[in-house]
Amino acid sequence: MYGSANSDPKKESDSLNPLTAYARSKLFMEEKLKLLSDNNFESTCLRYSTACGMSSRLRLDLVLNDFVASSISNKSIEILSDGSPWRPLIDVQDMSRSIAWAITRKTGESFLAVNVGRNKWNYQVKEIANTVADVLGGVKVKINSDASPDKRSYKVDFSLYESIARDYLPSVSIEQSAIEIYDGLKKINFSDKDFRNSTLIRLKTLNKLKENRFLNEELYWSSSR
Repeated sequence: MYGSANSDPKKESDSLNPLTAYARSKLFMEEKLKLLSDNNFESTCLRYSTACGMSSRLRLDLVLNDFVASSISNKSIEILSDGSPWRPLIDVQDMSRSIAWAITRKTGESFLAVNVGRNKWNYQVKEIANTVADVLGGVKVKINSDASPDKRSYKVDFSLYESIARDYLPSVSIEQSAIEIYDGLKKINFSDKDFRNSTLIRLKTLNKLKENRFLNEELYWSSSR
């Protein structure tokens, strides 16, 4: 939602500059929910760090998950950008805990938008890759030094969440998350070298649903199915 933010970490009060349709849809929903919110309707918009972690509905189009999957299937991590973009990370377990906080919060506002994560967990992509390689061992990291920097680079300030949700702060480190993803993939005998073209990638799944006419071009469920 903040767009490119390579300098100071972005606070909730900073201007928004969504660069993708996905980000614009989040901003649109926030604006509509704010209009609806009053004493009878309380809403909380959780501006998450980049998700990661193992789950029963696994996605491998997330940076940490992708790196772990690559480590298993190819014994290497290939960074398609120059590795410089910033990403804050949050494990799905901590995302779930923040939802529990949001539906029980007593902060007083009828509408609240808050960054969810930890200030110390803003990472550069190359740092994430090297962490995975160190944790799993025997993994090479390949950085495309000739690539243009990814414009989706941002550091985020999580001071507000850290002050109002002290009992729900993220606690799963990227090292822990990487190990859990690794163990989870091993349990399902994951070895797909071409996983970026599999249904574990959200875009591939959406396209498959469209091809089979379960979704229409606007991504609504087809009434004919």
